[in-house]
Amino acid sequence: MTSSALRGTPLIERYREFLPMTDDTPVISMGEGATQLVRLDKLSECLELDVHVKLERLNPTGSIKDRGMCFAMSKAVEQGATAVICASTGNTSAAAAAYAARAGLTCAVIIPGGKIALGKLAQALIYGAKVLAVDGNFDDALRIVRELSENHPIALVNSLNPFRLEGQKTAAFEVCDALGDAPDVLCIPVGTAGNIAADGMGFGEYREAGRSSRLPRMMGFQAEGSAPLVRGEVVTSPETIATAIRIGNPVRGEQAMAAMTDSGGGVDSVTDEEILAAYRMLASSEGVFCEPSSASSVAGLIKAHAAGRFTTGERVVCVLTGNGLKDPDTAIAQSGGVIEIPADYDAAEKALYGD
Repeated sequence: MTSSALRGTPLIERYREFLPMTDDTPVISMGEGATQLVRLDKLSECLELDVHVKLERLNPTGSIKDRGMCFAMSKAVEQGATAVICASTGNTSAAAAAYAARAGLTCAVIIPGGKIALGKLAQALIYGAKVLAVDGNFDDALRIVRELSENHPIALVNSLNPFRLEGQKTAAFEVCDALGDAPDVLCIPVGTAGNIAADGMGFGEYREAGRSSRLPRMMGFQAEGSAPLVRGEVVTSPETIATAIRIGNPVRGEQAMAAMTDSGGGVDSVTDEEILAAYRMLASSEGVFCEPSSASSVAGLIKAHAAGRFTTGERVVCVLTGNGLKDPDTAIAQSGGVIEIPADYDAAEKALYGD
């Protein structure tokens, strides 16, 4: 069945047997999941690997967060919630606001002031969320929303919510379904560490159910300026151009480390320069446009390959977590720019072909 056909069936219905659903769980869906795997032919040839990317940009709000949010929102409605709240560096806020609107719930979002890409902020606002910007980082925002959810009848839908991980683990199921088995290696960006923790759950459950024969080596990549799992300590002032993973204290860090080490993988960091190089390469050489934080998975693959961490011919899946249009400012800054000319043929010919 094609990806477009699969989107006709809600994600959580497709994987109902693996999810803690009840007869009373409503299905809040917008056709999320069933995102494509695309082989990177040029990079595969260059690295002598079989490299694929999972295009999570194809989800309704343009990021992987929709997987977990559809299920978290469904369970929130089941439990009688009338309002939801989250802290976010961008993608979670967009997903929460959209699915809350779909479910008829009020949504509040707290973001780090000045630290969110404009495309994501625009989404949260247009979907109708009440957006508060704090004078602090993501970890400050998360502390505040946790306290608010403890003191008021409002459901927290960050990755601390276990139903978020339940929904997000379906990405691992889809990878196995598309390839016929788990890949040799999965590379993924790490921010709150919810995605890699969820994938660890998903690959494990699929193997236990006999739907795959192995666990992939789980390799997570953080930005060098925001790499608490690599450093082994909280980063109090994380900084990176990859705003979606600018997080200094991952709430699922312990679970993510277990998923990586138990699978024979591990965590590493990549510089902003390495992230941007992979970001530009994906677009200009492979025709794949992702947000900068997504490109950290490919930047990490390239770095790990140079360090001899792969065997020739291994199948690798890199998760691209979000759409490039989430961060238009970075795309424009990393491009050649627009050449302005008069409105005549000669000027166009000269600009394209020279004298």
